[in-house]
Amino acid sequence: MRKQYHLRQSATGLLAWDVDRLIALTAGLPAREVPLAAIRELDEPFWFGGGSEAATCRAVAEHARLIAAADLRYPIILGADGRVMDGMHRVAKAYLEGRSVIAAVQLTVDPAPDFVGVDEAALPYEAIA
Repeated sequence: MRKQYHLRQSATGLLAWDVDRLIALTAGLPAREVPLAAIRELDEPFWFGGGSEAATCRAVAEHARLIAAADLRYPIILGADGRVMDGMHRVAKAYLEGRSVIAAVQLTVDPAPDFVGVDEAALPYEAIA
């Protein structure tokens, strides 16, 4: 599986959080049901919103493949502000299945990003066995 990062633009440049670290930080947090209607990213550009990846048919199809493979047994991760830091393919799958809620864990304080001001293409994306 490819290394994943949560990315956000900021005044200091691109911020990137290692998703593996987010999963470890939230491992002991209790999951709760969150209404899909509360997931703002469902109605915002998320995957193709100005990053390095264009919304080509191939890229959309690849996201469709990831959505189909998403496992809803694992909760999504929300930042302190309620924004999705990991799990948008699971959110999309829940939406497509007609669900009204999804399991989520939420950070009370966002951890410091792993990278600040780095070009997305320069992030280490080594394959994970």
